[in-house]
Amino acid sequence: MENILIEKQDNIAVVTINRPSKLNALNKATIQELHDGFKQLNEDVNVKAIIVTGSGEKAFVAGADISEFAHFSVEEGGNLAAKGQELLFDFVQNLSTPVIAAVNGFALGGGLELAMSCHFRVASDNAKMGLPEVTLGVIPGYGGTQRLAQLVGKGRAMEMVMTAGMIDAQTALNYGLVNHVVSQEELLDFTKGIATKITRNSSVAIGKAIEAINANYEDGTNGYAIEIENFGYCFGTEDFKEGTTAFLEKRKANFPGK
Repeated sequence: MENILIEKQDNIAVVTINRPSKLNALNKATIQELHDGFKQLNEDVNVKAIIVTGSGEKAFVAGADISEFAHFSVEEGGNLAAKGQELLFDFVQNLSTPVIAAVNGFALGGGLELAMSCHFRVASDNAKMGLPEVTLGVIPGYGGTQRLAQLVGKGRAMEMVMTAGMIDAQTALNYGLVNHVVSQEELLDFTKGIATKITRNSSVAIGKAIEAINANYEDGTNGYAIEIENFGYCFGTEDFKEGTTAFLEKRKANFPGK
């Protein structure tokens, strides 16, 4: 892979978007590599949590690579959004392995959309976030209009999209767009600390919880019904047997992930 780096340690994988000269902008090749990387990690039984971040100190992802689509037709534009959502943004949201965005520096346009598709976000105190697409005569196309409103509310999403303005990390925390704000030096270690807590729990149960939480945001899907179904499913897993046995025996569980 040319545009991303993957490191694994202690059941945690760190995916780094590595195009610092382009402020880690998302082009077609990078989106495909991210898809392939996330797919590979999700199939790795030893990976219990994934962190995605950007290389360098300036940007998580500063947006999409505008030069790739500046001359697209209506049909090509629609296909670009559809393919991108399928390959990366929806794919990450529905991954059964937890994905945490460690947002360093600028997360703009497609970069913020990628961060929002992750299961939650931690930001460095120098982070700046926004969806500036209307300054180009287009709207967010990788799920930004939907996920931003879900996370910060309709009114704030409307204002952010219409003004194309950036918000700082503290405002993002106040809005509920990120869960934590730490210094840039602490960002990766702090996020790894959260990921480590996740890895101690049942990966099977976590995957089912992700599915149930996401169901609440799907049109025509009864999230409560999915919760009931997934709750019942857990009773047939080895993780459930180990978790309940460990609790009754007053010891720490050693989940097999099955």
